[in-house]
Amino acid sequence: MNSLGVLRSELWDARRLERALVSAERAHAEHATAARSAEDFVPCGCIAHLARTYFSTESWLASDVAPLGALNDAEGSRVSEHVGEHRVVDAHVHLFPDAVFAALWRWFEQYGGPIRYKLTTPELLSFLFSRGVDRVVALHYGHKPGMSRSLNAYIAALAESEPRVVGLGTVLPGEEDAVEIVRTAHALGLRGLKLHCHVQSFAPDGEAAWEIWKTCEALRMPVLIHAGREPRSPAYPADPATLCDVSRIERVLAAFPRLRIAVPHFGADEVDGYLRLAERHDNLWLDTTMMLSGLFPGDFFAVLERARPDRVMFGTDLPNVPYAWDRELRQISKARLGDEQLELLLSKVALGFFGTP
Repeated sequence: MNSLGVLRSELWDARRLERALVSAERAHAEHATAARSAEDFVPCGCIAHLARTYFSTESWLASDVAPLGALNDAEGSRVSEHVGEHRVVDAHVHLFPDAVFAALWRWFEQYGGPIRYKLTTPELLSFLFSRGVDRVVALHYGHKPGMSRSLNAYIAALAESEPRVVGLGTVLPGEEDAVEIVRTAHALGLRGLKLHCHVQSFAPDGEAAWEIWKTCEALRMPVLIHAGREPRSPAYPADPATLCDVSRIERVLAAFPRLRIAVPHFGADEVDGYLRLAERHDNLWLDTTMMLSGLFPGDFFAVLERARPDRVMFGTDLPNVPYAWDRELRQISKARLGDEQLELLLSKVALGFFGTP
């Protein structure tokens, strides 16, 4: 095995190293032939580039390392292999009509990373339920006006036909009849609302979102909102750093104290701020989606130990991941969490947040 292969071994943080190597190899290729070993990076100084990227705690999905490569890790066959008889609710699964999925996957492969499980909605649900997942919280969103109503109707019909699906609605803040779209989603039986500041290009405390919060609070409709700054992409219509920060969500929490809000990905690079918010505001929840995988920098199992256990729910982001479907469950099984915390994390918190038995 050459020295690049050694670096890629399990002695290193595999995901961080892979991103650092990709970045260094691209920088090296600008002035030299392809590197065959780590020693090739030394004479020209690209070894310093590799080290800076690997040890940087700020390195997420930078434009010079996107798209990411697949992890190609082994997968298990059952939930029970990792968490025994604990009930597992995946509180963060994306379900779309086939054409929307296809367009989404094209975007990911160009700007994010490979999709390991290119499964249609029925295929993905069958895949997860056959492996022992008990419930799936179905998320979706539209990036332009006019998509929300049809997507909401699609998920509502799906949830009606499959009781193990907890369907959420969506709306594009600022689109025509946004309030009525939310009310219709609620009338269809959808259990909450999913919004994405990056994709939908809005600020949580912006004027367009304010009427959404007011409506959801009145309807007692919880909201899952991607409001953390990371992971970001230069392909988004606006820089997420200009739309998102902890203070914006805090203004919403304070203005609408009866509105239940969940921020996925632990709030990503602002995790400390979100943990402090959760201590001050009883209407804030977090989810673990992708953060326990090792894909991004940071010790998120240490974060899990610091977080309020009654305010954190498990999610995966399937099918839009480049690693095994059970990777995070495998990691959780190594964390030696007590049975009570496992129950809260894997099912109880999510079921309570979405008001599902």
